[in-house]
Amino acid sequence: MSPQPKPPSNQPAIRLVTMPKHTNAEGTIFGGVILSLMDQAAYIEAMRQAHHKYVTVAFREVEFHKPVFVGDVLSLYAETIRLGRTSLTIHVRVHAHRRTEADQYVEVTEGELVFVSVDDDGNPVPVVSD
Repeated sequence: MSPQPKPPSNQPAIRLVTMPKHTNAEGTIFGGVILSLMDQAAYIEAMRQAHHKYVTVAFREVEFHKPVFVGDVLSLYAETIRLGRTSLTIHVRVHAHRRTEADQYVEVTEGELVFVSVDDDGNPVPVVSD
């Protein structure tokens, strides 16, 4: 029987305000900035599951649903959806609280990331002790 992940947290892994330095030439937030935040949120979730060194091995099915604007407050929610022997698959959802529309939250991006637990030499190690 494979180990079960801890239940999802109802708190965001990361919350931040987007700033002008995050924008592209179109005036919206760079997709790469969002991907970096998703990677960080997934890492926080991986560490919540078990304290190890982790490396990102894959981004899967990332979808940018809506643009993100300067001043949006982003909340990134991460949930482990698969816990393997040496890997975790983590689903990350990114919500934006629009500053111009009080109390409107929009899901702007989502995707899955795969992390592998590694030792000091970069070799895969079990996430959970046998």
